[in-house]
Amino acid sequence: MHELVLNGVGGCTIAEAKANLSYAEVLAWSAYRDKHGTLNLGRRMEISTAIIALQVNRGAGGKAEFTDFMPHAERQPIDLEQAVEEWV
Repeated sequence: MHELVLNGVGGCTIAEAKANLSYAEVLAWSAYRDKHGTLNLGRRMEISTAIIALQVNRGAGGKAEFTDFMPHAERQPIDLEQAVEEWV
């Protein structure tokens, strides 16, 4: 429900969205999100840009990962030993 409101669906507050959207509409938005990804325009642009940057990187022989081009992506923490191995 929060993502819907943050992206202008149903109203400006959670309470408005609950009053304005039926359960079926929320399920439909949930199915849309599951199929097409986040509703957040900034996040969608970040993903699109990362795809292009990754293709350019791989085309030039690079070995970057998808999340390397996404500053807001959730990353798995790595330990010091793993970081040293990747650095060397």
